[in-house]
Amino acid sequence: MNWLRKIVQLLSTDLAMDLGTANTLLYARGEGIVVNEPSVVALAKGSGKLLAIGGKAKAMYGKTPEQIDVIRPMKDGVIADFDSTRKMIDYFIKKAQGGRRVGFRPKIIIGVPSGITQVEKRAVMDSAAAAGAREVRLIEEPMAAAIGTGMPVGESCGNLIVDIGGGTTEVAIISMYATAYVESIRVAGDEMDEAVVRYLRQKHNLDIGVFEGERVKMTIGSAYPLERQIKMKVYGRDIVTGLPSSITLTNDDARAAIEEPIRAIFAAVRKALENTTPEFAHDISERGVVLAGGGSLIKGLGKALNAELKVPVYRAKDPLLAVVRGAGVTLEEWETYKRVCIS
Repeated sequence: MNWLRKIVQLLSTDLAMDLGTANTLLYARGEGIVVNEPSVVALAKGSGKLLAIGGKAKAMYGKTPEQIDVIRPMKDGVIADFDSTRKMIDYFIKKAQGGRRVGFRPKIIIGVPSGITQVEKRAVMDSAAAAGAREVRLIEEPMAAAIGTGMPVGESCGNLIVDIGGGTTEVAIISMYATAYVESIRVAGDEMDEAVVRYLRQKHNLDIGVFEGERVKMTIGSAYPLERQIKMKVYGRDIVTGLPSSITLTNDDARAAIEEPIRAIFAAVRKALENTTPEFAHDISERGVVLAGGGSLIKGLGKALNAELKVPVYRAKDPLLAVVRGAGVTLEEWETYKRVCIS
């Protein structure tokens, strides 16, 4: 039956997936990244009928009648709503395949947080299988991010990767295709967005949505004082009057808003350095720390972390794509990297 298995593999589009809290990305074997969409689903209340997924669903957030629910089925990097996640994965798989190979089920490698439980692992695998995958393998996100950024994960040296996603921040030291140290904290991009929302409510009596908070974070958010002040107008509802309102925020305001989650991330990185071996600490002091994930795009983050830890800090090229690229490399070079997948 080996010849039949080979034919199926040739005719199917094997995929690698970054099933993220904020965004889902898919890599197709031999093609590269073919899907990059928000992890958002719009459903009809009661019937559960699927109305929209991805960018179209995100555009509906906060703007729908009572008969429609717009939800994010992933929370803190894991599945919060199994049925919606299955529908979302099924949709993205079909989109990645483009309808070219109907009937052939793909093999999928999925990036998951390092702190995921066995129950959460099973939920991810069952969702992918229910969506049509013939084989599901999991890879921890910090390992995938390290591979995706080109770090020499197969060498006997300390590689420190900090992957700041939507729901989790993963801090890991990797050597010889294995994780020597890892910590996953549920403080990341979403927590920063919520921190902006809280700050504006408390300081300016302005009620905004989480996606407006995300816009503030990405536009003027910073982890280190900027040389030149930048401003933006923020729109919401005045808590006192209940009427539409707007204010002008500066990067100093945004930095104050996200200071607490940034501190928590820095504490996790410091803990990694304090709990590793002297040999790894020496490697990291020379090779530096690599930042990946959408959260690493915060202005001045590397500069602030360098000031905190006194080690070189580098941001990966295209940090949003690091995990899916690493999972894609694992898919393409399976014999080399299959040892990094978890069960």
